[in-house]
Amino acid sequence: MKTLVLVEHDNASMKDATLAAVTAASQMGEVHMLVAGSGCTAVGEKAAKVAGVGKVHVADDPAYAHMLPEAVAALAADLMGHHDAFVAPATTNGKNIAPRVAALLDVMQISDILSVEGDKTFTRPIYAGNAIATVQSSDDKLVVTVRGTAFDKAETEGGSGEVEAVSGPTGNGLSEFVSQDLAKSDRPELTSAKVIVSGGRAFGSEEKFHELLDPLADKLNAGVGASRAAVDAGYAPNDYQVGQTGKIVAPEVYIAIGISGAIQHLAGMKDSKTIVAINKDEDAPIFQVADLGLVGDLFKLVPELTEKL
Repeated sequence: MKTLVLVEHDNASMKDATLAAVTAASQMGEVHMLVAGSGCTAVGEKAAKVAGVGKVHVADDPAYAHMLPEAVAALAADLMGHHDAFVAPATTNGKNIAPRVAALLDVMQISDILSVEGDKTFTRPIYAGNAIATVQSSDDKLVVTVRGTAFDKAETEGGSGEVEAVSGPTGNGLSEFVSQDLAKSDRPELTSAKVIVSGGRAFGSEEKFHELLDPLADKLNAGVGASRAAVDAGYAPNDYQVGQTGKIVAPEVYIAIGISGAIQHLAGMKDSKTIVAINKDEDAPIFQVADLGLVGDLFKLVPELTEKL
């Protein structure tokens, strides 16, 4: 089986989420990669060095500069004439592009896989991760998205893949890139951070959220996350959100402060190696998954913790 892995990148560097998708694809068969962008030759060369990669298709065209899903999906569907499976990381881009590829190929997408069990057989979470379903596809072509926390990251060195320039359709012109407003931070990105400090609605305001969490995160060199309730209340931006409708993370240490532990939030962080919870409600569901729990007032405990680190 030949797999085509979508490379997440910013036209300069490759995102870590791609490496987990490569590991999943290698368990399915021969690994080819697709780099679609503008001025992305360097990304293609880096992708070729990833262990286990046989070929890298580089589509360097201004139409793919911002990875508009209509354009990239049309290209990927065209390349699927020579591949058996399209594999994308379950990131914002992956979730945007893969369904369109599936629609163009007229096949059923298999989303957010946790493991490869055999020929066209996978496991994936259902009911917010409370049950694991084993699914098998009967389609000739597969379209799969991969949960990055479920697979080890492929090595970025040791590969000697062939780089091949490709071209193809650039979409139907239904959308165009206008602008983007990127949040910049010196802190680690959530999906790659080894330590995450996450806050909930209990902080009560945006000011308190940042006043208490930011110094703690700085001491731990941690990423800052938030529950959906905190994001909806305006305490934190959308890209901080961890959970079923946010980012799926699995850091070495996850510190949940003022988060009750709704099932939707647990779905995004319960694979963390060590979970620490601080909450004044001793019956909060978060304590059921926490390795360490501290019952008390976060407005008192968080400054004390920050001071002692």
